[in-house]
Amino acid sequence: MSYDLIVIGSGPGGYVCAIRAAQLGLKVACVEGRDTLGGTCLNVGCIPSKALLHATHKLHEAEHNFEAMGLTGAKPKPDWKKMLAYKEDTIGQNTKGIEFLFKKNKVDWIKGWASIPAPGKVKVGDTTHEAKKIVIASGSESSPLKGVEVDEKTVVTSTGALELGKIPKKMIVIGAGVIGLEMGSVFARLGAEVTVLEYLDRIIPGNDGEVAKTFQRILKKQGMEIITGAAVQKSEALKTKAKVTYKLLKDDSEHTIDADTVLLATGRRPYTQGLGLDKLGVKLTERGQIATDKHFATSVDGIHAIGDAIEGPMLAHKAEDEGMAVAEILAGQAGHVNYGVIPGVIYTWPEVASVGETEESLKEAGRSYKTGKFSFMGNGRAKANFAAEGFVKILADKETDRILGAHIIGPYAGDLIHEICVAMEFGAAAEDLARTCHAHPTYSEAVREAALACGDGAIHA
Repeated sequence: MSYDLIVIGSGPGGYVCAIRAAQLGLKVACVEGRDTLGGTCLNVGCIPSKALLHATHKLHEAEHNFEAMGLTGAKPKPDWKKMLAYKEDTIGQNTKGIEFLFKKNKVDWIKGWASIPAPGKVKVGDTTHEAKKIVIASGSESSPLKGVEVDEKTVVTSTGALELGKIPKKMIVIGAGVIGLEMGSVFARLGAEVTVLEYLDRIIPGNDGEVAKTFQRILKKQGMEIITGAAVQKSEALKTKAKVTYKLLKDDSEHTIDADTVLLATGRRPYTQGLGLDKLGVKLTERGQIATDKHFATSVDGIHAIGDAIEGPMLAHKAEDEGMAVAEILAGQAGHVNYGVIPGVIYTWPEVASVGETEESLKEAGRSYKTGKFSFMGNGRAKANFAAEGFVKILADKETDRILGAHIIGPYAGDLIHEICVAMEFGAAAEDLARTCHAHPTYSEAVREAALACGDGAIHA
């Protein structure tokens, strides 16, 4: 068949791009080789991991806070098989939802794996389809690490961690980024002894330093052992366990630890295998990403790319924004993504969320700024709900008061950050947030208090 647009990949970037293009009047198809739509995020990433994070957080609440609230009785015990079934049901509801949206918006799902034999052509199986435009939204895969061989049974990526046959007694997590800490948190709350090995001298690199320090202290209090400055040399899968050897960078000393399961969580890399980009002459960056211009166009006319396959943070919502933008561009509109206002969230408890500049990036750029900070200890709702750890920090221009960035560690930080995102999108000053009435008692009052702290001072601090 012939289409105005064929999108390769049905992850958050791909399916959003396909639906938006169809809404704008284009004849659209989306190619997906999985049995279900949604890509890594919905099938083996964001959604299933959040289901397990939610379940284990409820378990943690029952174990640590219920009795203090007057909720007595036998504490719940984790049933791993039922938990996995709950996870699978969550996945199914979401993937079927995308199928419904495709039918509603008349997007054709071409089932199979795609290659691009020539501009304007997409081959799936033995059939070649014509397309005026092609968008590559092929996503990413787990990055390998020299000396660590993944079998998805004993040594696993996040995909294997979501399918483990049983809860491990001991787990080693290689990498203290978002994926490693989220999955480590899940198994720690289920009773596993979790050790995190991080090559750098701090966790969650790229995030605000003060937040990272506070976060590490909280995770240690929750029972996770975190070893920074640890260079993993190799892992070995033995009969009933795995062994990991690492060197401490501070003194070059070598250490060995073992566990039932090793989780490799050192990041992700673009997945573009099988597309035929070399033969087409599509240019890649040094890191293997597809090079694009500001309109998401590649070096080959008629082929665009978005999401994890191109430069920028590997975030589902970044891919969604790019999917909408490129669809609008291809439909003759002015699609745009503001990369300065893309939030990042870590869904542990407490959550960690950030947007815009950090103190480190502002200092490096020599910019003049001021800081407004408010602890959740001063928030009535947080104290009542045993969620008073953490704080809100807002960074604003010292002269204009314009908000430059914000960082939250605390209850529902991933939701709270968006009020600041909207403010930044409209160029708001910290005073604008400070003068906006916030309902009491809510966690969001901490955001207002941090904004007040950018001026004359917070009220409840």
